[in-house]
Amino acid sequence: MGEHEEWAEPSGLLPNGLVPNAGPVIGVLDSERWAKAEERTAELIACIKPNQPSEERRNAVADYVQRLIMKCFPCQVFTFGSVPLKTYLPDGDIDLTAFSNNQSLKDTWAHQVRDMLEKEEKNENAEFHVKEVQYIQAEVKLIKCLVENIVVDISFNQLGGLCTLCFLEEVDHLINQNHLFKRSIILIKAWCYYESRILGAHHGLISTYALETLVLYIFHVFNNSFAGPLEVLFRFLEFFSNFDWDNFCVSLWGPVPISSLPDVTAEPPRKDGGELLLSKLFLDACSSVYAVFPGGQENQGQPFVSKHFNVIDPLRVNNNLGRSVSKGCKRARAGRLLGGGFKLLTISEKRGSASTVFYMMHVGALEEQKVIIQLVTVVVPLVGLHWATFIGYGVRLDLVPKSWQDY
Repeated sequence: MGEHEEWAEPSGLLPNGLVPNAGPVIGVLDSERWAKAEERTAELIACIKPNQPSEERRNAVADYVQRLIMKCFPCQVFTFGSVPLKTYLPDGDIDLTAFSNNQSLKDTWAHQVRDMLEKEEKNENAEFHVKEVQYIQAEVKLIKCLVENIVVDISFNQLGGLCTLCFLEEVDHLINQNHLFKRSIILIKAWCYYESRILGAHHGLISTYALETLVLYIFHVFNNSFAGPLEVLFRFLEFFSNFDWDNFCVSLWGPVPISSLPDVTAEPPRKDGGELLLSKLFLDACSSVYAVFPGGQENQGQPFVSKHFNVIDPLRVNNNLGRSVSKGCKRARAGRLLGGGFKLLTISEKRGSASTVFYMMHVGALEEQKVIIQLVTVVVPLVGLHWATFIGYGVRLDLVPKSWQDY
């Protein structure tokens, strides 16, 4: 840890599951300087969080696709994920899942929906512009397409997504503080997607739900004692850069030794026995209420299987949320996300540039354990050179006018 070894651990907090000889990882922060940094971070979050125009645009797109799906076969279609949770980034996708009592549709729904969308793609009088329709034959079959420059993912009978949404809403309500949990998710997702580029299950990277569970783990261990989202990001990087990923799984009950699998027995999250945010009663109640699945959809009897990156689902202990992470991503993980160490985000004072500009802060301990913040300008195009130009004009990716979408 170098110079950070001099930092004291607040309130005697001793987290479990860290690499041997990691040294103290819970640094004391200068409250006055940190408050100013949180103010700057609030500006950044205000730029990338959901706003009324983007909400209206996404709701209109979701309603449009829902109507198209319901023309294919009798069903009900719901949104889940970051859109109803209100934690999506400007270029985040819309997740839809269709439910039907007709189980024979399990094998045919994707072809029917794909055909409908491809037909709509050729319709010059369509309500919205549909393009790039794809059938993804992954663990969960998906139809993916672009509607008004917004990625839409369509699945079938994925009740787990709705259960997860309810669980995360419950947690956000518990944490409160003007949706601190959701604001922290937005900031950390932005870091992981735009800066570290390790977010995206379909590309062998970390899934959004796995990331949200890691964020919740930080709230759980630190018992919701944060100045704001920036400190949550700081603690997130600080803690998981020292977590012993080779020997432990992350779970809200505490680190689970990989050597003990398939027995999922957790060690305490904190060695000091300090108070945690989520009680066993709360976790058990959420698991009982929200881990509800139709018969035959989930193999509840299967054991937890370790992969390259292991995060245990808070609602189903046999579900590894890190299973999407490839071996290559695991090697890059420490260098790109966790090895980023003490670099944090704040908004640039520069306006009108051709891309979103993030400042990265390197926090170090100097004499008298004071915190100094070194700003380094980093230019991060959101999705490439073409879209970066539009971002420079202050246009969100999910609000790009139709006349611009063919550039």
